[in-house]
Amino acid sequence: MSQTQTQSVSEARILLNQSNNTAFPPRLPPGYVHPAKLTREQAGHIRHIHNIVSQVDGEWRFMGTQEPGQEWLDGYRYQLATMAYAVAAAQYHRMPAARSALKPLMGRIIHKMLRREVWGYWFLTSHSGSFVDPDLKELRKPWADPICRENIMYSGHLLLMTALYAMLFDDDKYEQDDSLVFNWNPVYWGFGPERYSYNRATLQEAIIKEMEANGWIGVCCEPNMVFLACNQFPLTAMRINDVRNGGNVADEVLAKYKAAWQKKGMMGKDGLLRDAYRVKQDSPVDAFDIGFPAWASAHMAWNVEQMEDLYPKMAHGYLTKIGDRVNINPDPVARAIRKLTAENPHADADEIHAKARELTAKASPRYPEFMHPVYGWVIEWAAEIGPAEDLNGLLKHADQFLRPQWDNGGLFYPRNDTQYDSNDNHVYVEPFTGNAGIAYARLTVKRGQATMWNKPWTKEHVRTMPWIDGVSLDSGVDTLAGSWDEDKGAMFASFRTWHGKSVGVEPVFKQLPVGRYGVYVNGSLSKEVVVGAFGENVAVELEVAGYETDVAIVRA
Repeated sequence: MSQTQTQSVSEARILLNQSNNTAFPPRLPPGYVHPAKLTREQAGHIRHIHNIVSQVDGEWRFMGTQEPGQEWLDGYRYQLATMAYAVAAAQYHRMPAARSALKPLMGRIIHKMLRREVWGYWFLTSHSGSFVDPDLKELRKPWADPICRENIMYSGHLLLMTALYAMLFDDDKYEQDDSLVFNWNPVYWGFGPERYSYNRATLQEAIIKEMEANGWIGVCCEPNMVFLACNQFPLTAMRINDVRNGGNVADEVLAKYKAAWQKKGMMGKDGLLRDAYRVKQDSPVDAFDIGFPAWASAHMAWNVEQMEDLYPKMAHGYLTKIGDRVNINPDPVARAIRKLTAENPHADADEIHAKARELTAKASPRYPEFMHPVYGWVIEWAAEIGPAEDLNGLLKHADQFLRPQWDNGGLFYPRNDTQYDSNDNHVYVEPFTGNAGIAYARLTVKRGQATMWNKPWTKEHVRTMPWIDGVSLDSGVDTLAGSWDEDKGAMFASFRTWHGKSVGVEPVFKQLPVGRYGVYVNGSLSKEVVVGAFGENVAVELEVAGYETDVAIVRA
């Protein structure tokens, strides 16, 4: 808070305290400036996520993937997990009081994550194959349980999703028996349905058991393949669970994990984080392109300082600033830029770029079938640990080249299977990037994951923090702000309907500190209330339409 703001708040409080017992000022004092609200685009991303997960079970509009069996990197599980992380970022960093809007949304995302369409791919994947295990001689005996072995590309995300739900909302729903149930029930297969039951604790135990079995290098995603990126999510979950439930699991696991990778080496000779490690071959796998290294770096919350130092070195050649936007170069062009720069570090950057394009113009496509969701991973990376100009430039590029669309108040970027245009502008969009990756980047803040790692909310914090009940996304109302400012002694909230129609809502402000309050709506005093004891609520009737309706509840 600036000195000017501090003085104006002080003057406002003097005004309130001297106005006797009968009146607050008719207009909100200038010191009570409304905090930053969600932008139209940020609110649009949340609305789009709501629209997707509010579909009847079995409908997956907007989420169709490149690979029909949900095995590839834009599968439902990756989209849903990143949607959950975007919502969690909005709750933790931007609107900590907006619980009634965002908690049901998180619950619906997790519900979808438990659908068989999301995890049923594992039965076929568990057979293994030569793509992931080149020494394989015969297929393995399969199993359908998506948790018990390997498959961290699903289980690790589910663990973090449930950990965030518990931490943000002080809700032990997923600690209960049978809270995470997987029904394997194909109609014409087998001798009847199979049921696999877990909760948050047993899910974490299964993951740790697998990590130990692999010498703490991590849990396999596909058989035989331990991907660096996918193992970051359960590590963050363990840290959050430790703070909530007590214990030191994350520190113990992380020490062994770091020691295991110290022996193998996380960095490849190309200056990028490695993609993965092949267990049977005892062989690290160097980066295919910038995608996996960016994704791993973005979510390596326990190692954020080193990842920030590494960012410009990995980004070199891959990210090119063009005016006020940032383009992601094709991998052959990026590698050529890196090589040419190493050979002549003082050469003109534009000349090097042109030379790199010339050298790689006849290169064969590297993706014969499926592309990595590179744009989504890279923009998450820039949002988490990159400079603001990179994030803003990537968002500018997305809005210029990735064809943003609006549907029922929701913002997304539609699928486009063309990889690059004739000028090497990245135009490819798969549903991970279009539904979730860009949404996450817009809704998080710099060091968003690292902040949650370092300062996860405790039970005591959530049980005493003021919050807003009674406003749901189902009503057509978008919550644009929701936070308690302890310095100002004020709760701020803002609402708007996505469709512009008028909707009556009654937000209920809960867990306000004891005191006398003035309730201001759009800057005008609406009423005065007294909270005589902790737990007493303040309800405010509102008519919300297509313009912002601001509420400030100010303590005398």
